[in-house]
Amino acid sequence: MVELGRRGAAAMRTASPSSSSFLGRRWSLRLRQLSVGSAKIRLLLCFCIAFYVILLTAGLWQPSSHLGSTPPPGKCYTVVINTWKRNDLLKQSVIHYASCAGVDSIHIVWSEPNPPTNSLRDDLSQAAKSNSQGGRDVEVRFDVNLEDSLNNRFKEIKDLRTNAIFSIDDDVIFPCSSVEFAFTVWRSAPTTMVGFVPRVHWSDKSGTIIENYRYGGWWSVWWMGSYSMILSKAAFFHKQYLDLYTNHMPAFIRDYVTENRNCEDIAMSLLVANVTDAPPIWVKGRIFEIGSTGISSLGGHSGRRSQCLNVFAEIYGGMPLVASSVKAIDSRRSWFW
Repeated sequence: MVELGRRGAAAMRTASPSSSSFLGRRWSLRLRQLSVGSAKIRLLLCFCIAFYVILLTAGLWQPSSHLGSTPPPGKCYTVVINTWKRNDLLKQSVIHYASCAGVDSIHIVWSEPNPPTNSLRDDLSQAAKSNSQGGRDVEVRFDVNLEDSLNNRFKEIKDLRTNAIFSIDDDVIFPCSSVEFAFTVWRSAPTTMVGFVPRVHWSDKSGTIIENYRYGGWWSVWWMGSYSMILSKAAFFHKQYLDLYTNHMPAFIRDYVTENRNCEDIAMSLLVANVTDAPPIWVKGRIFEIGSTGISSLGGHSGRRSQCLNVFAEIYGGMPLVASSVKAIDSRRSWFW
């Protein structure tokens, strides 16, 4: 169990050398030791090297990596999908994420007035079973809530088998390769938030002695070259934050989120930053929007988000968010190192 405390974000572990680089060093060592004058040995070496290259090219041997394969026990994650009256999008999400190698189970946050029908439960369970990989049985569970509140997406789940939670909205899809890479990044820093959608805040006194904060969307992140929040619409975090959000975070913040139907993701970002005193980690990933635009497209959205920042910061007695300019990129899928 990860012990959460201030300054608790773990340092990124240095990756071990790959099998291919290790074999390359062995071949180099052998070449230096062999006599140049031995034609037979040189011919044998050439044959072995050619055979090694053929194996790599044909895909019959690959450097060791757990991405895309079934992970070892205890190294899985739970997908938590937030949904609202979009069963077609929900089914697309369940089908997709059930096919990802590291998924242990899928929990659906259900806050609609009517409970999910048995046919919907059976349909999604069968869809997950049909699309899970490696003979796994990905369980689909509905977490039914009587109250319609955005806080429901962070309600504590008592019987989770994994420490890692991948929080996702029902209208966005990320390739499994990107999700699995983000999971490896999170495992290197399991007390922080790791995700795909960065946002930023900055101080704005505007000629007054009172410090106010402003919320910035994607274009502000791009312009400023830094970020201080990762939205929970696509993010990994430790399951203990569900307990902290539900049972220990100031109740006024939860009440504010319920009343204003906004800013639960900002509340979680501030909670994690207050615990760790460290920034989140942004992972590069391609996003596929499969639904219509949400509340972020409404007029005055940034102003309401800025108000949330100031209200929550006052409750914390200061701004806990920490800015960063670091972005994690899977170099194996990039053209340039």
